[in-house]
Amino acid sequence: MTTPSALERPTGVPFTRRLAARLVLLPAVALSFLPPHRIRAVLDVVRRGAAPASADRARNARDAMCAVSLRCAGPRGCLPRSLGAALLCRLSGSWPTWCTGVRVVPPFTAHAWIEVDARPVDEGVPDDYFTPLITVAPVSRPTR
Repeated sequence: MTTPSALERPTGVPFTRRLAARLVLLPAVALSFLPPHRIRAVLDVVRRGAAPASADRARNARDAMCAVSLRCAGPRGCLPRSLGAALLCRLSGSWPTWCTGVRVVPPFTAHAWIEVDARPVDEGVPDDYFTPLITVAPVSRPTR
């Protein structure tokens, strides 16, 4: 027997942000089929020159991805959702920390998410609920 459920998609996402989210959706889904070391290599290149993302910008990007894609809004859409949100932030000149890892408590579950200031963005879990295995953080610029 299954339990019926409904996906909650964010509302009120401006048209231009939804359009930008649709633009990054295909590359995000394509990236999600690559092996982890290739995803990391691509994201290492894409993040260059970007400032660290604010929590609001990262949240807005995540909401936009969920608003335009049922796959991203679904429970198994964490990888394309997190990749799309990171790419969407990059379009505006910023970069969140992209993470993939595992849940700390049993049962074992892999997950991908974005963080700002070491806090998962809109995941609805405590900050230490996941253990990151791969992270792609903003590049810090040396101060002169």
